[in-house]
Amino acid sequence: MGTVETMTMKEETAADLPIIDAHQHFWDLETNYYPWLCDPEPIPFRYGDYSALKRNYLPPDYRCDIGPNRVVGTVHMEAEWDRADPVAETRWLEGVAAAHGLPSALIGHAEPDRADIADVLAGHARSPLARGIRHKPAAAARPRDAIRGARGSMDDPRWRAGYALLEWHGFSYDLQTPWWHLDAAAELAADFPAIPVIVNHTGLPADRSAEALAGWRAALETVAARPNVALKISGLGLPGRPWTVAANGPVIRDAIAIFGTDRCLFASNYPVDRLAGPFTTIFDGFRAVVSDLPLAEQRKLFHDNALRIYRL
Repeated sequence: MGTVETMTMKEETAADLPIIDAHQHFWDLETNYYPWLCDPEPIPFRYGDYSALKRNYLPPDYRCDIGPNRVVGTVHMEAEWDRADPVAETRWLEGVAAAHGLPSALIGHAEPDRADIADVLAGHARSPLARGIRHKPAAAARPRDAIRGARGSMDDPRWRAGYALLEWHGFSYDLQTPWWHLDAAAELAADFPAIPVIVNHTGLPADRSAEALAGWRAALETVAARPNVALKISGLGLPGRPWTVAANGPVIRDAIAIFGTDRCLFASNYPVDRLAGPFTTIFDGFRAVVSDLPLAEQRKLFHDNALRIYRL
């Protein structure tokens, strides 16, 4: 584990397909500062109480959590490290990878509208593990409050000027935003077609009412029209409810129907999604939902798309 492997299709069954976990986190709270995990006052969190996450989580913990799943590589997603020095997280992760063989690649943090964005991107780019950045643009809390053009949003000219620098480094952009801002994401992707965009956590369909899911599907269809956009199927936990196929299967099937098997990828969001269910429960759920697909299509979702999109 820790290296990206390949197998011929005739050697594989659905149960032993290789996995590249396209979204996971490590943290060491004894040596590094993550405000949301280290500060005594909790932040508003979509899963509710997250106090169980306030302990170190490193590759040995992750390897314990994955159980029998054949994880052959991972992509580390920035974990809300101290925003004063986001490149320090990348430097720390290089040491983690050297010591433990994970992660296989990383996505750093950068605010496109910060004054030193060029320096931050250059700092990340010095790491051979770096593939891009994640940033959560300014967003409204509810669909009815969504407006276009807000400062710090994907429409903000200063934000876009910094975003444009990703192309120079060959970086992708991991976008975490509620689905009601995916119209702005579609325009962003159209205006910068050379920058791959990976929408995080399935577009955040937290409200599972019929009305909200209809809005979510329409938003996915809008952004899926841009060929440089992919969708990471992850982060589907619901507050106070266990991760089940009954709850999440319809969302997963709709997402794949809209984006297709060439542009969707499964990910654990561990250890955060430990609040929703065990790693094996989540990945067994993914397998169950797509069990009717040809094995080659399943392999894309679990492994091949992450291999290509994150250039492992």
